[in-house]
Amino acid sequence: MSHKVLIANRGEIALRAIRACKELGIKTVAVYSQGDKNLKHLKFADETVCIGPASPLESYLNAPSILSAAEVTNTDAIYPGYGFLAEDFSFAEKCEESGFKFIGPNSETIKMMGDKITAKSIAEKAGIQVVPGYKDDLPDDPDKIHAIAKNVGYPLMIKATAGGGGRGMRIIRNVNDLK
Repeated sequence: MSHKVLIANRGEIALRAIRACKELGIKTVAVYSQGDKNLKHLKFADETVCIGPASPLESYLNAPSILSAAEVTNTDAIYPGYGFLAEDFSFAEKCEESGFKFIGPNSETIKMMGDKITAKSIAEKAGIQVVPGYKDDLPDDPDKIHAIAKNVGYPLMIKATAGGGGRGMRIIRNVNDLK
């Protein structure tokens, strides 16, 4: 079991992680951006470390800052929560390479599950039912796209195969929406 966990998130996510660690007798380190220095979770952590400016790109998404905070606080595990770096396979990989336990899936699993087509194929091979859909590259011919849509059945949800956190998803209710 870990002796000290760095919580690489904020707000409610961090509060829940701190509470769980306290129940298990594990010390906690809460990180924060300059813009979040008054958040509630910081009052409950055993230690706190500022990891950068208010911008999440320069703080909560700054892997070197988070790894440095873990190192200077003698942390042995990092909990990313969800969002931010939780689904970044390279962050999990860096944690592993730096000797920190990454509390979550290993880097290879995150990488495989990050691509929706790969994830769906893995689920199918494991005998898990999946939502019907189309997995190949879409043809350029609009008539072929309409045939694919008709075969899958409306309504459709169109989404990129990787990234985005749900942004860019579109509901297609009929052939007119498909255009």
